[in-house]
Amino acid sequence: MSFPLLTATAVLPAIGAVATAAVPAARRTAAKWLALLVSLATLALAIIVLVRFDPDGDRYQLTESHSWIKAFGVRYELGVDGIGVALLALTALLIPFIILAGWHDADPLETGSKRWRPTQGFFALILAVEAMVIISFEATDVFLFYIFFEAMLIPMYFLIGGFGDRAHEHREEAASTQRSYAAVKFLLYNLVGGLIMLAAVIGLYVVAGNFSLQEIAQARANGSLHMATNTERWLFLGFFFAFAVKAPLWPLHTWLPNAMQESTAPVAVLITAVVDKVGTFAMLRFCLQLFPEASKWATPAILVLALISIVYGALLAVGQRDIKRLVAYASISHFGFIIMGIFAMTSQGQSGATLYMVNHGISTAALMLVAGFLISRRGSRLIADYGGVQKVAPVLAGTFLIGSLATLSLPGLAPFVSEFLVLVGTFTRYPAIGIIATFGIVLAALYTLVLYQRTMTGPVKQEVSAMPDLRARELVVVAPLIVLLIFLGVYPKPVTDIVNPAVKSTLSDVHKKDPKPSVEAAK
Repeated sequence: MSFPLLTATAVLPAIGAVATAAVPAARRTAAKWLALLVSLATLALAIIVLVRFDPDGDRYQLTESHSWIKAFGVRYELGVDGIGVALLALTALLIPFIILAGWHDADPLETGSKRWRPTQGFFALILAVEAMVIISFEATDVFLFYIFFEAMLIPMYFLIGGFGDRAHEHREEAASTQRSYAAVKFLLYNLVGGLIMLAAVIGLYVVAGNFSLQEIAQARANGSLHMATNTERWLFLGFFFAFAVKAPLWPLHTWLPNAMQESTAPVAVLITAVVDKVGTFAMLRFCLQLFPEASKWATPAILVLALISIVYGALLAVGQRDIKRLVAYASISHFGFIIMGIFAMTSQGQSGATLYMVNHGISTAALMLVAGFLISRRGSRLIADYGGVQKVAPVLAGTFLIGSLATLSLPGLAPFVSEFLVLVGTFTRYPAIGIIATFGIVLAALYTLVLYQRTMTGPVKQEVSAMPDLRARELVVVAPLIVLLIFLGVYPKPVTDIVNPAVKSTLSDVHKKDPKPSVEAAK
């Protein structure tokens, strides 16, 4: 029996979470190092998965299948395609940086504070989220996926509600209330989506008789499983609603700005760069593969919602006074691009969407983590409280600038390639949608450059005049992300080579081909 590599990538951080939580209270530093080492070991396993994955091989590779709940046809089935393996690698890559960036975020508060911050619990919860996200990218049994899709809400709830931003710790009671509100809102929105999805999962079992993604998709492809049109559409909507909440897609997005605002910067990155990707990934893996006809039926409405997300998120980002809320609304706009690329039903659009998931994870991590370092120094999230930072902390300002430029998809940085592919892929089939979506790029340039100008340039404010530059630990966090942004901006081929075959299979599932050029090339 071959080594269960996919299981190991999920089990290792789960075991690490338990071990980290069990470290004695007085050994906080040991708990931090244990969590970091476990995350690095998980990254090593993810690299092995990446190396062993053959883009030109079978659609699902490194598969594992074991009987689990026989009475209901539930199996423990894992497998990764090109899309899943790319996002698995992204998750494993970001977690060590998240842990390093949050090294002191859960240390005990000052003497006399009413609230104790259990350091071990903070890092254990991060590892628990990693384990659940990874297995969500690997699961090919619908019920198995659903369990971890919902279970990851629990550690995220405690990370948001129990370990909030320290920018307003001087107003401890009010800050605690705001954190609780954000955590409950996050949980309720996602629970409602999950409950609707549960009804759809049960409906799928009634129709198909099992939960195996591959078996159901194969039965649909060869005609041995037929779904009535209305049945397929209702099931599709049940799945899509849950994924749209997680993504998040307008108008189901309102939990995200609150959650990111009240979280520590590393947890905010965990939300938008890691957890939210499960939603867009699941649209590709489950919605399109299980319900191809319903996916095509819903495409016009979904494209309109994605377009609203792009413009609405960017417009609200322009008017934000809070740095974290600005990044949150920018992410809503970016997720609109991702969903638009998925449902454009073209190879360029879906390749760009998958690449966008990876690049957005890296760029958001770079920008938000540097913003977190900035906020921890000044003790404020408000843009107006900054000015002239580049004169006293030039390295911090420089990395903040690169993260900002990546957010606006500057050519030469990673998000540009993915955004370009999404727009090209959308324009070839839906030119009006593609043209209007380009306004999101203009607005992105506005809110990111204004953010940089107001925080980093101009006269040095007295409150930032003694601000220290990035320290060694912080440079270790930021520098690799900046290098990746530049590398993938110049040479995205390593990622596109992995995801393109999976995208072709997805298009085949929905019986779509790229539209032919409307004008023949001159001979």
